[in-house]
Amino acid sequence: MDLRTLIQRLETTTILRPVDPCLDGEAARVISALEAHSGGRPVLFTHVLGYPEWRIVAGLCAARAHLSLALDVPVERLLFALAEAMRTPSVPPLVDPAMAPCQQVVTRNVDLTRLPILKHLPVDAGPYVTSGVAIIKDPDYGRNASFHRLLRLDERRFVARIVERRGTHTALGKMDGALPVAIAIGCPLQVLLAASMSPPKGVDELSIAHALAPTPLVRCRTLDLEVPAEAELVLEGYITAGRAAEGPFPDLTGTLDGVRQQPVIEIECVTHRRDPLYHALLPAGLEHKLLMGMPREPTIYAAVAEVAHPLNVCITPGGTSWLHAVVQVDKHGPEDGRRAIAAAFRGHGSLKHVVVVDQDVNPFDPADVEWAIATRFQADRDLVVLTDQPGSSLDPSGCHVPGQKARTAKMGLDATIPWGKARSGFERVPYAPVDLDIYMRR
Repeated sequence: MDLRTLIQRLETTTILRPVDPCLDGEAARVISALEAHSGGRPVLFTHVLGYPEWRIVAGLCAARAHLSLALDVPVERLLFALAEAMRTPSVPPLVDPAMAPCQQVVTRNVDLTRLPILKHLPVDAGPYVTSGVAIIKDPDYGRNASFHRLLRLDERRFVARIVERRGTHTALGKMDGALPVAIAIGCPLQVLLAASMSPPKGVDELSIAHALAPTPLVRCRTLDLEVPAEAELVLEGYITAGRAAEGPFPDLTGTLDGVRQQPVIEIECVTHRRDPLYHALLPAGLEHKLLMGMPREPTIYAAVAEVAHPLNVCITPGGTSWLHAVVQVDKHGPEDGRRAIAAAFRGHGSLKHVVVVDQDVNPFDPADVEWAIATRFQADRDLVVLTDQPGSSLDPSGCHVPGQKARTAKMGLDATIPWGKARSGFERVPYAPVDLDIYMRR
């Protein structure tokens, strides 16, 4: 379903008071405060100062329940839906431009300052697009969709943070000139999830999105590229050979990312819906964390399945949804916990700490996981420590040398019931259920 249908079906907080998207980071501060207050309920700003045509929405991917609703998949089965979509992508249909909501309004007179792009913090280098899905075509591997934060430079240009050795960067390196790019903003949630995944080369993220939920595409007005027809806004242009300073800007961990010379994007055409919505994705917020972390759960699951019997995986928000995971296993042997730890690190190279729990422990409940550590884990027996490992550039505590892979120490905790011990001594004693209505009646 598109964002408008999702907003109607979710319990959304509507803000009628005028809000400035740039001045003092007002809109970002309100989004952050509401996120902390509501635990991730979406928010819709209906009066955006300086941008009467636009509304701003945030928090659509802030909870697994939102993704469950959008994909019509139970929360506990989301991991398996993502894995199945990656295994069996489905080519999306191409619709006529007259049937594509994202092209209801088309303008070649580009002025990016007319878009309500947020400035999030006083230290930001400027207004940043954070929810844009960049769609390009690699000359060897075909279509690719991924996220790149975009710093607005002027009326027609962005500078994009393009991570080295990944899809867009490698495609750009194959071009003699500029690389065509379409940036879709306000995409259906299956597109956001698919663009966050890291499928094998040649596997199209938009086909993964269509395997998750219907995702019609439309051809761009000025480029040989296809974009989600139900997006709110599309920017068509070129990634050029030009470079400009990008940053500082807060990253997933909530700490500041530095300044780099990055590629400049020049926009030549803008298309959008009538009465358009701008999706503001708060950096280091719940949406950012869930979109970054959850697509790594299937890769961890697959790696653990090679050596043990996994039941589920949770990348935890407390670990910035990138550095920590909990793996739930059905233990069949004394080494399954340690095998699962080693496999989890293979399944997600940036993972720093992992906890392995039994099938009676809910991996999505931090209190339940801590209970397992408290009652089933002994540090001198169940702790795995790996030194000087490849780590994440997002971890400020790691060792960072320019031009080299970050290094870190990694830790695994086997919080499963010790093999050979009677389970009865480690399992919680349940109370029988009670019909409270009997006792609450007057």
